[in-house]
Amino acid sequence: MQVKSAMRGLLSAALFTLFAGAGLVRAEGTAYVSNQEGGVSIVDLAKMEVTGELDVGGKVPRGLGLADKGRTLVVAVRESGDIALIDIASGKVTRRIAVGKNPEFVRVRGDMAFVSFEPASKLGPPPKAGGEKKDEGKKEEGKDAGAAGKAGGHDDDDGDKEPAKIAVIDLKRGKVVRNIVGGPETEGIEFTPDGKRLVVTNEADNTLTLHDIKSGKLLKKVDTTPYGARPRGVKVSPDGKTYVVTLEFGNTFLVLNDKLEPLKSVPTGLAPYGVSFDRKGDRLYVATSRSKALEVYDGKTFEKIKDVALEADRCWHFSFTPDDSRILVACGRSDALVVVDAATLEVSGRVADKKLPWGVVTWPRSMGSLDQP
Repeated sequence: MQVKSAMRGLLSAALFTLFAGAGLVRAEGTAYVSNQEGGVSIVDLAKMEVTGELDVGGKVPRGLGLADKGRTLVVAVRESGDIALIDIASGKVTRRIAVGKNPEFVRVRGDMAFVSFEPASKLGPPPKAGGEKKDEGKKEEGKDAGAAGKAGGHDDDDGDKEPAKIAVIDLKRGKVVRNIVGGPETEGIEFTPDGKRLVVTNEADNTLTLHDIKSGKLLKKVDTTPYGARPRGVKVSPDGKTYVVTLEFGNTFLVLNDKLEPLKSVPTGLAPYGVSFDRKGDRLYVATSRSKALEVYDGKTFEKIKDVALEADRCWHFSFTPDDSRILVACGRSDALVVVDAATLEVSGRVADKKLPWGVVTWPRSMGSLDQP
């Protein structure tokens, strides 16, 4: 029996090697990158190159996630006000589910998707108070984000009067089962470790809100104003004991405990946004857009370890590769994924992606600013 088992193992390994060599199996996984001036790029992580593009059937795809064991890509499409479900095998959109005006952030958990959208959005050029133009395809820059924050200005094309909402979507049934009311200009979404609640960042009123997923009830609100303005990224540590929230106009991140009680604020470079721990929680990574860096901190003490100079513009979201060896940073205004070696913390390459990349996720799932295993 042991001999037969060993032979089966050798045969499986040989077949895997054969198919991988033929390009039928991607041993190192695949990355998917949403492009605000195109569809979703497919990046072969073994070759580190774009090998195709998925058409979302609408303009400005942004948030994205994977469902059904990696067989379905869930993409928020701004202009059509919906999410597109794309079958990875065929590359075709199999279903569109109406969400609401200006869908943006996507998180997938099991057979459910959680998508933020902003009914008050004007979908036009943002006010000229300062900061980067968040969603416009034109590659223009506004004033310094830090200065804009101090002035109380906003750079988004999003409205700040009517609360945003998080659509809770049953992917199997293909329908929105409820809407959770967030704050104005909802941005990041994170789950509590038990999967029963959502932590949401609300840019326009400088708050974090905690919501019960089943009832949609608001459970708690945290004011970030004493620490900085415009909360954007949010991530829970792998042990579930710590939350980190980036404050874009405060040039800082806020550390909170599992009860969402602020513990400390940590200064960063200019305009921090995307944030993620590594798989073990040993390190924390923050993308600072205007400092053009991926900043690395100790995941327990939050002492800075290194600034990785990306030499690229509007680097917002990032993801580890499935083997944790590299970090892919989507740098929209430089039309590239910047590749960082996770061991040396040095830039090791670039993947050209010439359609204003917004976000990146991988299959198998990896730690990153938009997803986690």
